[in-house]
Amino acid sequence: QVQLAESGGGLVQTGGSLRLSCAASGSIFSIDHMGWYRQAPGKQRDLVARIFSGGSTNYADSVKGRFTISRDNAKKSAALQMNSLKPEDTAVYYCYVDAFSGGKIGRYWGQGTQVTVSS
Repeated sequence: QVQLAESGGGLVQTGGSLRLSCAASGSIFSIDHMGWYRQAPGKQRDLVARIFSGGSTNYADSVKGRFTISRDNAKKSAALQMNSLKPEDTAVYYCYVDAFSGGKIGRYWGQGTQVTVSS
């Protein structure tokens, strides 16, 4: 069993910053990569950023240069620093982890946290 605990999010004005955190716990042998997706009302869930165990990262084009993902392998945690936020960043942000648990790799999700950027 793998659990993800998310924190951060909230309401911020355009141009502001927020930081999301995510920590994994449970029967985890190893984590391949982890990151965040987001889903705005009426839209599909899209990848925002992810970070691999070796430190390489991927970002959605819409957040490059504004968002930074980091990871603490020892703590099985990650953080997403979001700067220069725009109204179009408003969404529910879901942390996820691709982890080896119970002899197989699986994707596990956090409960989601709301990010609202006011104009």
